[in-house]
Amino acid sequence: MIMCSFQSIPSVLATFPKMANTPCSFSKFFMPSTHLNSGSKETKDMKKPYCAKSMAPEKVELFKSTEGWARDSILPLLKPVEKSWQPADLLPDSASDGFVEQVKELREREKEIPDDYLVAIVGNMITEEALPMYQSRVSSTEIYRDETGREDTPWAIWSRGWSAEENRHGDLLNKYLYLSGRIDIKQVEKTIQYMIASGTDFGFGDNPYHFSVYTSVQERATFIAHGNTAKLALQHGDSKLAQICGTIASDEKRHETAYSRIVKKLFELDPTEAMVAFADMLRIRMIMPGHSMYDGKDEQLFDHVSNVLMRIGVYTTTDYINVLEHFVGIWNIEKLEGLKSDGKIAQDYVCGLPERLRKMEERALARATQAPAISFSWVFDREV
Repeated sequence: MIMCSFQSIPSVLATFPKMANTPCSFSKFFMPSTHLNSGSKETKDMKKPYCAKSMAPEKVELFKSTEGWARDSILPLLKPVEKSWQPADLLPDSASDGFVEQVKELREREKEIPDDYLVAIVGNMITEEALPMYQSRVSSTEIYRDETGREDTPWAIWSRGWSAEENRHGDLLNKYLYLSGRIDIKQVEKTIQYMIASGTDFGFGDNPYHFSVYTSVQERATFIAHGNTAKLALQHGDSKLAQICGTIASDEKRHETAYSRIVKKLFELDPTEAMVAFADMLRIRMIMPGHSMYDGKDEQLFDHVSNVLMRIGVYTTTDYINVLEHFVGIWNIEKLEGLKSDGKIAQDYVCGLPERLRKMEERALARATQAPAISFSWVFDREV
């Protein structure tokens, strides 16, 4: 995940303005805020009341009926440990006689990296490092729940394997940035501790329909954001960092494939419930994984980092709209039939949302671009 999973999940990354009942404490993926005027008609229309709901017993049984399908279609998307990359594959070899020289080369490459890029990639890394918080939420969700921590259901196996693969992302970025010497690592570490300790409530209770939609969006956003940080790293002359970000992006793309398959299956089996879940997750401000980010100084850190991500093109409102249109397409939302009345209402809402957001994207970018410079503790209190 990122500040998009992202992360950030974002997060990577708040998609809509805060609702009145959103927890005021800040927490895969880090989506940028669209920074809409809280008094605007568009914002009021999107602030629909929403209550997280658990699954009805018959829905639990329906989801459980897909276990055989999940073993065949989802678990193969996990990579065996022995065939997976590890952070050590992409970092200086600490056991090598040339380790010091390798670190010197790394630091030489990092000298010209601008502060705004560092803030963006640190924000993404911190969101990835909060993995224990995300795994605890996954394990408490109906169907994905792992009662003993060693359950052999395909959903429990998937959630543990997914978490294990995601765990490498924060490890890799953290070590690389630490070796670069360009960040205040203690401030970064404090931010990670604050974020995990604060916990988070994503707003969907223990309903796996909502969780699966949420994570599909989050993983695609993460894939895009890491891909964009890779492109920017190349522009700044750091091909190794570009390789690192690209490697993480490929993981996120594979994870997106898994969750989008799950949601597509739900649309086949239970179209109305799946459609309502999709609309629910878009009506509320999706609580991104990084929304409780705090460094001990800046209580609006998530919003400030979101501005930077938007401004330098790591993840923008346009990217979010493209993500939404992507899922409307691959889940065949516009042509879905057999919906009950509440499903049809949800379908109309989802299909009309991209166009509504397109009308706002210029304002969102303008607000991010015109935002005043902010002092970030991660880069030794320099203004960005």
